[in-house]
Amino acid sequence: MTRHHPDSLSLMEYSAGNLTEPHALCIRLHLEQCPHCRSRVDTLNSLGAVMMEQQPKVTVSDSSFEQLMARIDSAPQDTSPVVQAPRLSPLQKLLGQDINELPWKRQLGDVSVLDISEKFPGQGERVVLQKLVAGGKAPAHTHRGDETTIVLQGAFADQKGVFNQWDFVVLNEQDEHRPVAVGCEDCITLSVLSAPVKLTGTFTRMLNPFIR
Repeated sequence: MTRHHPDSLSLMEYSAGNLTEPHALCIRLHLEQCPHCRSRVDTLNSLGAVMMEQQPKVTVSDSSFEQLMARIDSAPQDTSPVVQAPRLSPLQKLLGQDINELPWKRQLGDVSVLDISEKFPGQGERVVLQKLVAGGKAPAHTHRGDETTIVLQGAFADQKGVFNQWDFVVLNEQDEHRPVAVGCEDCITLSVLSAPVKLTGTFTRMLNPFIR
């Protein structure tokens, strides 16, 4: 069961379609597994529909509907049989393979990463998958900007508590932590960063100039 959720403002921005594509993906993945937040977004969508109905009506010509239907009727019909494809999550559609089979790159200690920012051109944010081996510890760090994270597999713990699969968390420059993968499964997360992290360990901080 998910215990950490997007805040109300994030859900409102998602419902209104105002989020960047990477942030919307994080919330979409959370919504697929969280009935509570899904219900809240449904309510927001209903409110948005009511507000749209109250907008001044736009007059169109009487022939517009007939012209639209004529274009639909004249379009070539696809008579090939429909094949039901297996249902894929938004992340599976994006990556094209299982997250455990990705070409992970060892970064530091127990942490491996895969930068997928190129799949979101023009967004201006770094989008990265991170894997922390079971029982492993990530280097102590803080953040130079905002970091939105959703847990895709396993769980991790830090000073704020335990974050299980599909939990959602937003951190900023006021948060310093050292995540630890708990349980017997590697912890895999998807993070959207507006700026690089800042290592705070005695020795690891010397690597900060090399972190983008």
